[in-house]
Amino acid sequence: MKSVKIYLLALTAMAAASCDDFIDVRPTGVVDGELAYSQPDKMVNAAYASLGDCWFEYPFNLWPYGDLASDDCLKGGGGTTDTGYHPMEIWSTLTSTPGELDQLWYRLYCNISRCNRALVALDEYGVEKLGEATAAQRVGEVHFLRGHSYFKLLTMFRQIPWIDEYVFENNLQEQTPNDQFTYEQLWEKVINEFELAYKALPDEPADGAGRANRIAAAAYLAKCYLTIAWGDGYEATDGVAFINEEYMRKVVEYTTVVENSRFGYLEDFGDIFLPEYKNSKESVFAVQTSSYTDDNTRFGRANWSNTLNGCWGMWSCGWDFHKPSQNLVNAFKTRDGLPMFDSYADTDDYPVSGVVTAQKWDPRLFHTVGMPTFPYKYEAAYTMTTDNSRTPNTYGYYTSLKEVPQRSAGETFEGSWQAFAMNDYVFRYTDVMLMRAEALIELGQLGEARTIINDIRQRAANSVDKHIAYAADYCDIATYPQTYFADKETARKCLRWERRLEMAMESSRYFDLRRWGIASTVLNAYFAMEQDSEYNGVRYGQYYKDAHYTAGKNEFYPVPYNQLYYVPGLYVQNKGYN
Repeated sequence: MKSVKIYLLALTAMAAASCDDFIDVRPTGVVDGELAYSQPDKMVNAAYASLGDCWFEYPFNLWPYGDLASDDCLKGGGGTTDTGYHPMEIWSTLTSTPGELDQLWYRLYCNISRCNRALVALDEYGVEKLGEATAAQRVGEVHFLRGHSYFKLLTMFRQIPWIDEYVFENNLQEQTPNDQFTYEQLWEKVINEFELAYKALPDEPADGAGRANRIAAAAYLAKCYLTIAWGDGYEATDGVAFINEEYMRKVVEYTTVVENSRFGYLEDFGDIFLPEYKNSKESVFAVQTSSYTDDNTRFGRANWSNTLNGCWGMWSCGWDFHKPSQNLVNAFKTRDGLPMFDSYADTDDYPVSGVVTAQKWDPRLFHTVGMPTFPYKYEAAYTMTTDNSRTPNTYGYYTSLKEVPQRSAGETFEGSWQAFAMNDYVFRYTDVMLMRAEALIELGQLGEARTIINDIRQRAANSVDKHIAYAADYCDIATYPQTYFADKETARKCLRWERRLEMAMESSRYFDLRRWGIASTVLNAYFAMEQDSEYNGVRYGQYYKDAHYTAGKNEFYPVPYNQLYYVPGLYVQNKGYN
C-alpha cells in the first residue's frame, strides 16, 4: 500500500538540549495511507475537488491562452508587466520561462495524481466499500476527470508525459519522458479515457449535477475527434487539405448522443451567464462553484480562475483583466441582419447609448461586452462609464461580462482578491452543436449545418426583451438564407463567424484558429489593425506593434523551463523554442 500523507498542520522540529537532539513527534493532521485508500469514494471526491483548485496564475479554463492569445481579447490590468501573460498576447516574446506556464503544467498534473490515487483505491477497495455498480461508475468518473486534465495539457503543450496509475504505483514519474508517445498516440490515450467513461457512466447521475455523465463524455469524444480531424496541430499540416473524414463522422456520431439527450438550448442567451441558471439544460458539464451564503463557509467555493477579470471600479476588487478587443466588437456588426464578413473591420465602431445610427449589431454583443454608457450586466443602476477602465491608453474601455454575476448580487472576496460563484462551463449545449455543424459542413451535409446555425441565431434574436431591451434599437439579426449554404466555402465562413460570436470570451478562440490552420493569417492581420484602435479619441493597443505570430513554432506553448530542467534530459522542447 502506498504511503499517503496529507499534512493539514505543519509541525516544526525544535532543538532540545543540544544541536544533535530533536523532539521526535509524529505529525498531527496526517491521514494514514491505508485509511485514505480504504475510502475510495473520498478519493474520488478529492479528484473532483481539484477541478476547482484554480487561481489566476493557473486558470484551468485557459482564458489567457484561448482568449488573450487570440483576436478576441487584450490582457488588461495595470500594464504590460502586470502578470506574466503579456507574451501570450503578442507571441513574439513568448519563451518557456513564464511561471504561469509552469504553474499550469504542475497543477494539472496534481489533478492527474489525484485521479491516479483514486483509481488505485477503487481497484483495491471499490467493490468492497461501494458495491460493484457504484464502483464501476466511479472508475468511469475518474477516467473522465483524468481525460479532462490530459485534454488541457495536450491542447496546451503537445509533447507531454503520460503518467497513469501504473507509472504512479511503480514510482516512475521521474523516468517517464514526454516523447515516449507521439502526438497522435497521446490523443488515442485521451480518447480512451473518455471511451471508458462513456461506457461506464449513466446519462444522468442520481447524486449531483456536478458529476461526470455519459453525455459529457460524448461531448469530449466529439471535441477530441474534431481537434485531430483537421491535422496534427501545426499550420503547415492543418486545415481543409488535411481533413480526416472518418474523424469528422465520429464527431457527428457523438454529437448525436448529445443532441438526443435532455440537454438543449436555453431560451435566452443572457440567462446562460447568470448564476441562477448555472446548471440549466445548456450546461452539459461544468466545474461547480458556490458562494459563502450557499455553503455557509467564509468564502465559498468560488471561481478563482477569473479573479482578475472584474470591471475596474465596479467591483471592490475588480482588476480589469480580460478586455474584449475592438476587432471583436466590430465582428458583431450586421447589415440586413447578417454578418459583415468582408467589411466588418473597415472602420472601428461601437454603440453609444442614446445615439442610434444605421449601424446595427448582433444582440450577443450586449451580453458579451461591457461598454461605456450601457448598463453593466443589464443593470441601469451600474451603468458603465469611461472611468471603469484601469489603463485605457493601453487596453481600451471594454470589459468582459460572461464570467461575472450582476453587481446587485454582491460579491465574494478575500482581502484584495475577488471571486464569483459562477460555474466554469466545460461544455455547453450550443458549443457541442457548433462542433456538430462544423463536422457536417466538412462532410457536405450543409442543410443540417444551416439549421443548427440558424437555430442559434434565432435564439440570439429572441434574447433582447428580457435583459437588453434598452439595446433593442441597436440590434438586428437574421437567419442565413439558403444561398449562404450552397457551397462549403461560404458555409464554413458562416460557421466560423458564428462560433466566434457565440463563444466569444469563453477561452476557445485561439484553439479554434489553430485547429483550422489559419492562426498566423488571422492574428498577424489583427495585430496590424488593433494597434490603431481608438475609442472617443483615445488610442490604445499600440503595444501590438511588437506582436508577431510565427507558424511552425507558436501553435503550441513551450514546455515550461522548470519542467525541462527538473530532471535534465528527460523532456524535449517543442520545436521553435529554446
